[in-house]
Amino acid sequence: MAFELPSLPYDLNALEPYGMKGETLEYHYGKHHKAYVDNLNKLTDGTELADKSLEEVVEISFKDSSKVGIFNNAGQVWNHNFYWQSLKPAGGGEPTGELAAQIQKDFGSLDKFKEEFSNAAATQFGSGWAWLIDDGGVLKVIKTPNAENPLAHGKKALLTLDVWEHAYYIDFRNARPGFIKNFLDQLINWDFVAEQYAKA
Repeated sequence: MAFELPSLPYDLNALEPYGMKGETLEYHYGKHHKAYVDNLNKLTDGTELADKSLEEVVEISFKDSSKVGIFNNAGQVWNHNFYWQSLKPAGGGEPTGELAAQIQKDFGSLDKFKEEFSNAAATQFGSGWAWLIDDGGVLKVIKTPNAENPLAHGKKALLTLDVWEHAYYIDFRNARPGFIKNFLDQLINWDFVAEQYAKA
């Protein structure tokens, strides 16, 4: 069973009015994400991992130092699958309901959450990811390097932002803080975050 590149939940140009060009998605989704899927299939073809779910491959390969190459690609496939769902046209705004109440409880306010998330994304040295996670009923912000993700550490991801340079260079050049602010203001898909929270 080959791993597949899932369809985007919106058109390539749908995020353009909200700070993310279609060209960014052409390269980020169409080249980078696709390459991780293709590489993962090559690396797992004919192995015991070929028939596992993507989540199982992430968890198994992360714990096995001989499978670093597999983890790097599996982790990036999973991360990107999750990332595209974290975005939506005309996103941003505020969460509602139980998620909003939990953010208020665990961070003190939505602004405090945004501050902590922004800091994690801005201070991730080099390539990596910023995450909102549910850690045993408590919401936390973490950052991970390269292909690492909460799943590999047994945590529940609710939201992510890709801070690899290829995620923002076309739109923001080297200005990562502008990319982070734009994500928080215009692109966060709070409906998706709430769905993940409800499953936690």
